[in-house]
Amino acid sequence: MSKRSSKQRFLLCETLGERKASLPEVLPKESGAKKSKHQGKTQKRLIQTLFKNAHDAIALIDDRLCLVDMNIATSDLLGLSRKQLKGQVLANFITAEFACQPNSLSFPPGQSLMGELLVSSSAQNQREMEYTLIPNVLPHCHLLLLRDISQRRESMQAELRQQQQRVELFSEVTLKIRQSLQLKEILHTTVTEVQRILQADRVLIYQVLPDGTGKTISEAVLPDYPTLMDLEFPEEVFPQEYQQLYAHGRVRATADVHDPAAGLADCLVEFVDQFQIKAKLIVPIVQNLNAQSQNHLWGLLIAHQCDSVRHWVDFELELMQQLADQISIALSQAQLLERLEEVVADRTAELQEEINVRMQAEAALRQSEEQLRLITNALPVLIAYVDDQQQYRFNNQAYQDWLGQSPKEIYGSHLQQVWGEDCYQRMQVYVKTALSGQAVNYENDILLKDGSWRSVDVTYIPDVDDQNTVKGFFALSSDISDRKAIERMKDEFISVISHELRTPLTSLHSALKILATGRLGTLSTEGQQMLGIADDSTERLVRLVNNVLDLQRIESGKVIMECQACNAANLMIQAAEAMQAMAQQHEITLVKQPQDISVWADADYILQALTNLISNAIKFSSPGGTVWLTVEQEQGSQNLPKELVFRVRDEGQGIPADQLERIFEKFQQVDSSDSRKKGGTGLGLTICRKIIEQHNGRIWAESTPGSGSTFAFTLPTLECVNISWRVSYEYEADFNY
Repeated sequence: MSKRSSKQRFLLCETLGERKASLPEVLPKESGAKKSKHQGKTQKRLIQTLFKNAHDAIALIDDRLCLVDMNIATSDLLGLSRKQLKGQVLANFITAEFACQPNSLSFPPGQSLMGELLVSSSAQNQREMEYTLIPNVLPHCHLLLLRDISQRRESMQAELRQQQQRVELFSEVTLKIRQSLQLKEILHTTVTEVQRILQADRVLIYQVLPDGTGKTISEAVLPDYPTLMDLEFPEEVFPQEYQQLYAHGRVRATADVHDPAAGLADCLVEFVDQFQIKAKLIVPIVQNLNAQSQNHLWGLLIAHQCDSVRHWVDFELELMQQLADQISIALSQAQLLERLEEVVADRTAELQEEINVRMQAEAALRQSEEQLRLITNALPVLIAYVDDQQQYRFNNQAYQDWLGQSPKEIYGSHLQQVWGEDCYQRMQVYVKTALSGQAVNYENDILLKDGSWRSVDVTYIPDVDDQNTVKGFFALSSDISDRKAIERMKDEFISVISHELRTPLTSLHSALKILATGRLGTLSTEGQQMLGIADDSTERLVRLVNNVLDLQRIESGKVIMECQACNAANLMIQAAEAMQAMAQQHEITLVKQPQDISVWADADYILQALTNLISNAIKFSSPGGTVWLTVEQEQGSQNLPKELVFRVRDEGQGIPADQLERIFEKFQQVDSSDSRKKGGTGLGLTICRKIIEQHNGRIWAESTPGSGSTFAFTLPTLECVNISWRVSYEYEADFNY
């Protein structure tokens, strides 16, 4: 339908609307009847005028949807005369929602109905129409305007089909280009497919060389025309100013090379004539090497028509431009692939060298490991490496000899799987200490494969990396059963002797005390001196016998620690008060720093340990010195819970570093002569260690020669014990469940 018809239709709707709105104002003083009659006549004249002049189909319908009147265009559309159409139901000819209403039309207030419908003529021909239904243009009459949109729909569908074909063709070419990373194959595919799509006589890709000349590097041409493949073109054919224009994205479509309006130079026309070129289409292939540089003209995608002139359409220009962009992407990919292949080749050589070095290192490592295994397998001790998950990563042959499990069976197994529940419970606290980064040495009893028990001395050495992270620990276990048997024999002998000596020594000590009082007579000065020496020696022997008996009872398991909640401050105060007399005798100042913290311990034995440590500190301090007694709550490590740490620090002569561990062994003293002079027995620290270990604590010494010593031991807090009980209870409940 023409623009004129559309305009008439718009003016019709607008005029009717204006007339309906203005009529009440035109005759404000007329009576209702006259006004209505005048308005009706005016509307009828307007509609008659429209019927005569409108090109679109126009009809009047009543409230029952029957045709009242129509113009000639409506008669032509429906295939019947006006006389035949009048009075017929509109639904006989159109398919629309409003036409399906049973009795009368319903309109939104103050609005017209607009939309699309199908019209069927008497010849059963259907057309798509656009309609506008204006209500009440006359009393009980409505105006229906119909406009044929079939041709417009067909044009739109044809355009859509063309666009779809264009997209499909472009997608097909693009897919073929992207299926290969080989530039030569990509260029050949491009020219072949473009020639097929455009039905051109020749399609070629022209590469611009750095010196300004160029040559054809890919071509698809019909057999009737000469090939331009590998033909080099002089710079005059493609001057520098042309190259700059194409580098900025210039596209040139020439329908007739001989047309003066084409603007081709005479020399260029002569050049193309020798190849029978009548029309040509040139699209640049531009590369953007990086964000900072300008576009680089790599070449041209060219289509030639040789049999006749050709007017190139927009679709063909757009297709060529899009394909040129795809070629540009393919060029970048090909260049990237080439650089990538170079990098891969270089990296492959480097990797091969690294592999060779690694293979040599692995061979040396295997040889070293084999030598290490031969050495460790020859040793009569258990040697292993355990990771931070408590799993075995290395163990020697002695494990199979002792436990009956081969290294392959043990590898990757957890400590609990190898040693069993009971043994693992005894070693668990030491394993956690080792994994916290501290070296551990302790004794344990293990069950061998033949059912016999062995006593072993166990040492854990943490494996710490450069970031101070514990990766695991080395475990060394040596058989000390013979030594323990000898020690038991020695302990039993000492115990028997001590029991036999205790009674006569007690009597002798009492008798010497009575003599010292002078009740049995007065001794000479020399006799008094001899009596004092005898009394001191007897008292030392009594202490020695008592310490031996105490140690024997603890080691034999006859002593049961009756732990309960104790106050750390009370323990410190009681220990300090018990040793105050000795401190005053040696002119030593006792400084205590108590803290009100609950601890889980046997108060009597902890007091014995504290008084032993304070006694040693007083005896080995110079007159006028100070002994400090402190307690504080500390976090042991990431894997250990909070614990209470008691410390006794003096200002004595100190202990050499190589003696810090040995002083806790039986009868071991730093300076025996000095210890005898000060009355030491060599068992006090051993008893302290046994007491603290019975409380699941640790004891150690720190010292700098000449600057005093510090003896420290740990005890579990009441909070820690409660947590352990709760975890144990929950574990047992889950297990029983």
